[in-house]
Formats: sequence, structure tokens, C-alpha cells
Amino acid sequence: MNKSSQMEPVIIVLFGASGDLSARKVIPALYNLHLDGLLPQQYAIVGVARSSLTEETLRERFRQGVDQYSRRGPAKDQEWDAFAEHLHYIQSSYDEPTLYDRLTKLGDTGWETPPNIVFYLATPPNLFTIVIDQLGRFSELQGDIRYRIVIEKPFGHDLHSAKALNQRLLQVFEEKQIYRIDHYLGKETVQNILAFRFGNAMWEPIWNRNFIDHVQITVSEKIGIGRRGRYYDSAGALRDMIQNHLMQLLCLIAMEAPTEFTADQIRNKKVDVMHAIRAINKADVPAFAVRGQYGQGWMDGQPAQAYRCEKDVDINSNTETFAALKLFVDNWRWQGVPFYLRTGKCMPGRVSEISLQFRPVPHHPFAHLNTQVFQPNRLVLQIEPNEGVVLRTQAKEPGMGMKLKPVDMSYCYQDVFHQASPDAYETLLVDIMRNDPGLFMRADQVEAAWSVIDPILEVWSENTELNFPNYQAGQWGPPEAESLVAQDRRTWLLPISFEPKRGGCSVE
Repeated sequence: MNKSSQMEPVIIVLFGASGDLSARKVIPALYNLHLDGLLPQQYAIVGVARSSLTEETLRERFRQGVDQYSRRGPAKDQEWDAFAEHLHYIQSSYDEPTLYDRLTKLGDTGWETPPNIVFYLATPPNLFTIVIDQLGRFSELQGDIRYRIVIEKPFGHDLHSAKALNQRLLQVFEEKQIYRIDHYLGKETVQNILAFRFGNAMWEPIWNRNFIDHVQITVSEKIGIGRRGRYYDSAGALRDMIQNHLMQLLCLIAMEAPTEFTADQIRNKKVDVMHAIRAINKADVPAFAVRGQYGQGWMDGQPAQAYRCEKDVDINSNTETFAALKLFVDNWRWQGVPFYLRTGKCMPGRVSEISLQFRPVPHHPFAHLNTQVFQPNRLVLQIEPNEGVVLRTQAKEPGMGMKLKPVDMSYCYQDVFHQASPDAYETLLVDIMRNDPGLFMRADQVEAAWSVIDPILEVWSENTELNFPNYQAGQWGPPEAESLVAQDRRTWLLPISFEPKRGGCSVE
């Protein structure tokens, strides 16, 4: 059976069609879905932007994006032409009422089954409310699941603005129609966290404070800010990464088992985690949060410029390009277990990894022998660029005597499944068309995440950091980040993929 026959017709209205996000992510994902037979038999993609483009010019721009960013590589002419027939363009200002009169009538296609209409906001955040308010003129949209709206991050700038954005959305649409997209939740290895935890009997009995000493979540980026200077200088690492991506990873690690695999069940359990995170008083922020900004350094043997020298960045910018937090989840499962989160730009490499460090054995019978430094067991969930799971244990090294050595048991996605994982946007777009919101943020999730980091944002905005930049490009962050964990007699764990190869997953 053709997979597309199982899906209802759809029209995707892509606001911001001439922008970078559309060319790099959305259109390549839709093109791959087209090739895989995962789009409906009847569909249309209607680009909307202010740019003076012809339909043919927009199609050429989209093809360049596919050629450069699709996981399949450059498009073949015949396959591209079949896809391009579904691409259309409307040039308009976003506040033009006649645009929305036209868009809300797109459903009058004459197709046998009326299409679902997805309004996808791939625009800068300052345009979100303009589009939402214009759509709000049509009361028939509210509650009709055939109409859906997709919002890209950031979902607000702080708790107050996030609440205001949610209120505006809910005046026009019901929660079931709103898809707040966080592409991290579409990654195969992120989804695998749920399968790994709740599909195997051996993990849940030890997935708690009695066995786990602490959890580390590292999401590092090798690149700087590129052409995002104007946006990034008003956001910073805490807003750009921790409020959404890293907090969602924390929730997947810390949540309780859902009674069934449904969207509301999963999101309810994640919200429970958010509400259990210990509030940080403003006076205590220095003990729980560290910020940094990269200066000049070296990347791959080449000089790298400082953040303050990047395009569209204030020469005296106080924006953090690195952030690290220590959080506690105050419930029965996790009481007293610290969760260390860190993310940054211009770090030694691109890696997303979750490490669960187990408690040491209660008694070490080999202490009197000449062994290497004993390492506690460690479970590592590799998200990118390597995809897999690594369990580090102790084993006897061959030879006379009892000498222990850490060894890894691992499985790598590529080796096990022999196929490339779909791009995160492909997974999320299919879920939107199928009306499955399980991998998307609900309003209460967004607001709960902002509640956690708002006190930190307030303290950082009220106090200028005098020692910026405080880490060189190509380093793992500032010395203060080491102090954050060192005060607990711990240290940041080097990501598995940066260690000498010993059995973990790696990309050749």
C-alpha cells in the first residue's frame, strides 16, 4: 500500500518562505518525505514572503537548499520536477488582510476530500503575533482541527512574553491545533530515550537516586553564531538552547512512565518534572548557574575570532555564548541527584550527549591491588553526531593478577539498523500532518521551562559580566563551569566521542 494513501490531503502555508529556515530545513524535509511516499497524494506548499520573487525563482532557491542540505544530497531532475509542481508563491506583507482572505479559502480546491491547512510560521519571532492576529479575524478557525498552526522557537523571550504569546494563540486556536516545534524532539535518538527506558525491564529498577549519582547533559557546538548575530545577541545560550532543547532532554530522562504512549500522557509526565525542578532564588544564582562568552582562539588549527567581533554583535556585548546549570528535581525518584546541563558555541566539537553516572560500589575489594583508578559505571546516550548507547563497566584485564580496566558495551544505530535516521524535521512534519502532537511543546510546558530559568535571566541582565570573554574559542567553556561541579567533588565528563576509540559509536 502506498504510504501517502493513508494521509488526508494537506496544504502547507509556509510563512517566511524566502528565509534561511525554509531553505535549510523545512523544504529539504518535505522533499525527502515526497521521495519516501510520506506526503499525501494530494498536497500543496504555498510559500508566503515579502520578497519580490517569481514562483520559478522561489523554486530555484528551494532546489539550491535541497541540493545543499538534504540528507540525500543533490536532487535528481525528474524527482525535483515532480515535487516542484506542488510549490507555489504569494508575495505579500504579513499584515495585509487580503492575504488572509485568500489563504483561508485555499481549502476550496475541488479535491474529493477537503484538505487540512497548516500555517507554518518560519518567520522571525517579531512577526508571530502579526500573523496570529490576522488569522484571528476568522472565528471559524478556532477548534477546527483541519486548521493547524506551527510555531518555531523561541516561544517568547521570558516567562511574561511566553504567557502573552500563548494567550494570543489560544484566542485564535485551541491547544489541539497548536504545534510548538522543538526539532530536538524529532531526533531518532531523543525518541529512543523513551523506548530505552520503558521498553526494557532492567533499567527502571536502577533509574533513580539509589543508584544514580548525577546526570550530565552536554550539547556543544563547534561553530560560532554565523549570520545569526542580530538574533543571538538578544537571546544568548540560556534562551536559545537550555530553555527548550536541554530542558526537554532533562524531562525525558527524569519523567515517570506514562500509562500509555499518547501525546497527553507523555506531556503530562514531562510537565510534572518541570514543576518538580527546585526553584532557584535570585540570591543563589551564582551557585547554580555559570555563563561564558568565547574570545579569540583556535579551531582546527585556524584562528577564530571573538564573539564580540562577529557580525551584528555589540562590541561590548554581555550576551553569554556558554551556559551551565545545576538543577535538582525534588521528588521521590531524584531527590538529591544533581542534573548538570551545559551548552556553548565555539567548543571543541559538535556533540549532544547524556551521561548517567552511577554511584560507586559500596565496598571495593580490589583496593589493595595495583589497579588503575576505579571508575564508576556510566551509561551514555549519544544523540549527535554519533547515535547510540554506551554502557561503561569494569572488567579484568588479561594477564596475571587482578587488574581492572574500564570497557564499553555499546550499540550504534547505523550498525544495528543499517539505514540513516530521518531528519528531525521530517519526523515532526509527518506528525503535524497526522495530527499527532506528542513530540511538540504544550503551553504549560513552555511556561514551566521559562519559570525555571527566569530568575537566572533576571540576575544576569541586572549584572554586567566584567571578565567577558572568559573562554577561548576551542575550549570546553570557562573555568567557572569547572568550579560549578568541582564544588560537589565532581568533574565534567569528557564526551565519549572525544575519547580515544574504545568501542563507543563514532562517525568515520
